[in-house]
Amino acid sequence: MKLLAIESSGLVASAAVFADDTIVAEFTVNNKQTHSQTLLPMIDQVVTMSGIDLKEIDAIATTSGPGSFTGLRIGAATAKGLGLALHKPIVPITTLEALAFRLAGREGNICPMMDARRGQVYTGIYTFVNGEMQVIQEQCAISVEELAGRLKEECEKYGKKVVLLGDGVPVYREKVQEILQEQCEFAPASCNRQRAACVAVLGQSLAAAGKTVSSDDFAPEYLRMS
Repeated sequence: MKLLAIESSGLVASAAVFADDTIVAEFTVNNKQTHSQTLLPMIDQVVTMSGIDLKEIDAIATTSGPGSFTGLRIGAATAKGLGLALHKPIVPITTLEALAFRLAGREGNICPMMDARRGQVYTGIYTFVNGEMQVIQEQCAISVEELAGRLKEECEKYGKKVVLLGDGVPVYREKVQEILQEQCEFAPASCNRQRAACVAVLGQSLAAAGKTVSSDDFAPEYLRMS
């Protein structure tokens, strides 16, 4: 299976080409340029460097939300446009599951945090059992205090630490650490942000299971109003 993967839900812009269980090419940036400036040139680069023609891909995997309203709209418009032009289906990937997948195989709970402003984060709680991701808390938009309280309950219940990652960590790290103290740790810089590679791997599994939508039907999930 060949996939083009797109990630533009947060500060990171990322694109990847996946073929035969391998990430053939990937381009990721985390700078102050808008996704409207970077995403299409990045896609052009990874497709060129991969040596795989866009007509050869089977589907387009992209994060469906939550996340930045502007970033999600740009990603959705790009995926829909390519899907319509190439007559390829879209594989929607939950943003927070893709972010949690950065720590695939890690013991304990994994909590991605995306800054949703107004004292809230987009978040969920995940764990891996026998290599498979399990959802403990479905994605939601909640206050940092409420999230920290839920994480504390989970840590005390199972006696395991939680690993936090995402662009919400530098914003709320002190507040979360004050509540959880030694019960939490933070992912290193090498794996604490979004990557299209994770979107591609998850997309391959969902596409193989037939969980795709048409370009016309695909729409972002914002979780809350702008």
